[in-house]
Amino acid sequence: MRFHLIAVGTRMPQWVSTAYAGYAKRLRAGCQLELREIPAGKRSQSADIARILRMEGERCLAAVPADARLIALERQGKSRTTDQIADSMGQWLREGRDVVFLVGGPEGLAPQCLDRADELWSLSELTLPHPLVRVLLAEQLYRAWSMLNHLPYHRE
Repeated sequence: MRFHLIAVGTRMPQWVSTAYAGYAKRLRAGCQLELREIPAGKRSQSADIARILRMEGERCLAAVPADARLIALERQGKSRTTDQIADSMGQWLREGRDVVFLVGGPEGLAPQCLDRADELWSLSELTLPHPLVRVLLAEQLYRAWSMLNHLPYHRE
């Protein structure tokens, strides 16, 4: 099975790419994390934000593998503890179905992404910068995987 992170936005700061890659590469075969960046629509003072959001949503959903579980990261979603993420991960590994996490752009995710999602998760009640969400998600997935595999990382 694979985890897919589909995120709106490209050209992340180097620290984001380095931190994300550091956690993603720690996940072993059978539980890989793959990033797919979706170019953000061009925003300006006169931009049609609803149209940009709809187009970003279409590109995000087009990148979702068939039959994958879709989890949208949304501030108003359900908060999860690390233990709950580990429990979910254990179930997903048993099912063998790919899991996709969606991260939106500056205005969040398009309504069609939220409607299609199997679950809405919140990483925090805070509004987080989207580059940081990539790092936090990768770290939490690695931490959950470490818990399932009885590795010392979770206790560090």
